[in-house]
Amino acid sequence: MQSSNGRARGSERGSKSSGDHRQGMGPASVGTPGGMRYEDPWYDALASGWGEAGTLDPPVAEVPAARRERTDGAAAAAQVYVEVQSSEAFREVRSRYRRFVVPAVIGFFLWYAAYVVTATAAPGFMARPVWGAVNVALLAGLGQFVTTFLLTWAYSRHARLHRDRAALELRWDTQELTREARGGAA
Repeated sequence: MQSSNGRARGSERGSKSSGDHRQGMGPASVGTPGGMRYEDPWYDALASGWGEAGTLDPPVAEVPAARRERTDGAAAAAQVYVEVQSSEAFREVRSRYRRFVVPAVIGFFLWYAAYVVTATAAPGFMARPVWGAVNVALLAGLGQFVTTFLLTWAYSRHARLHRDRAALELRWDTQELTREARGGAA
């Protein structure tokens, strides 16, 4: 029998049966459709620590000096991001974002809630014909789509005119400072 990924399952999968593996005999030997075999440590594997004899913790290897230098550079780069986050330029970009998004979200949510509440509380009003088969509910529903697209357009315009340039300059400065903090490595 084969599983959905083409691996053999059960006793047909190789020299070890499922029972052998569960008794701590190691990873299962699995064959691929091309005939290649590999050891799959996750196939029928027990949960970590379950059914294992008392194992000792593996020895901790010392961190190579080159990696320590990278870690120090990464810590310096992280400090750059903390400094940028507390800068006036970053606060201004976030403030411009919030000044648009908060009122827009509140306004759109109120418009949506008004539509839902009116549809449930005043079905007679929503069923009132406006022109032929078009009623108030249909116009309000289409208005939801129109305002979604208008809000998207207004958001992208506001971002382009009021935030993008400042955010791009801030990003450029942050990348330069990060590069310097890491010792000039890109």
